[in-house]
Amino acid sequence: MSKENLKDIYPEMARRPKRADRDNNDRWLVSYADFITLLFAFFVVMYAISSVNESKYKVFSNSLNTAFSRNLQTLQTDSQALKQDELLKTLVDRRNARLARQQRRQQEMLQALVNELNRVLAPLISTGQVSVLQSGRGIVMDINVRVLFHEGDATLQTQAIPTLAAVARVLQSNKYDIEVEGHTDNVPIRTPLYPSNWELSSARASSVVRLFIREGVDSHRLTAAGVADNQPLAPNDSAEDRAKNRRVTVTIVTPQPVPDTPLPATGGESGDSGAD
Repeated sequence: MSKENLKDIYPEMARRPKRADRDNNDRWLVSYADFITLLFAFFVVMYAISSVNESKYKVFSNSLNTAFSRNLQTLQTDSQALKQDELLKTLVDRRNARLARQQRRQQEMLQALVNELNRVLAPLISTGQVSVLQSGRGIVMDINVRVLFHEGDATLQTQAIPTLAAVARVLQSNKYDIEVEGHTDNVPIRTPLYPSNWELSSARASSVVRLFIREGVDSHRLTAAGVADNQPLAPNDSAEDRAKNRRVTVTIVTPQPVPDTPLPATGGESGDSGAD
């Protein structure tokens, strides 16, 4: 269909002029208005955030100070406790080291004393009449009564004196306490001088102590006791066993080493200078 035909059909199309296109130069105002609105909203929000509630701020500040103060006190307390534990451990280690040295020195002295007693008493040890042993209390010498006394008597035999004198010279080399005990068997004795085994055993122990003192052993170190038949070495059911029980026991008492510096009380100050 041609243009002429269209004009015939739609004559108004031929009469309507064509509208010219025109640019809209005011469109930027819409975007600008939106930007200004958003900017205003942003500043309102910022202002709201920056407004400080003084009372709430004080509460918040006090809470922070309390929390940090407690943490600081806890840290200081923990630090002090750690330092005290380290100090106490150091003191304990030093004290244990000193005790160990004391024990070693004492053990060396005891061993030297045992060796010397074994040398002096060797003839009697070889025949089983004397024994020298170490116990938890010290050095124990058991001397059979036949070496020292006649039966039923507490006067030292002449041949026993040189042996005991040699023992006394060995005992002078140290400052340990000495306990002398007299022992009997269970056979009772009834004489005007010794009404019972108590008197006999006590008299025998005293005789040995008097000889030690005469040979130069300090009397303050010596103790004499009679125990009768209360501490037998063997059952009193044969002559041989009863002979074993009749004895004089000389015990060289060795004290336990003690620390020269006491440990401080927990939380207290130490008086240890750190010097051995």
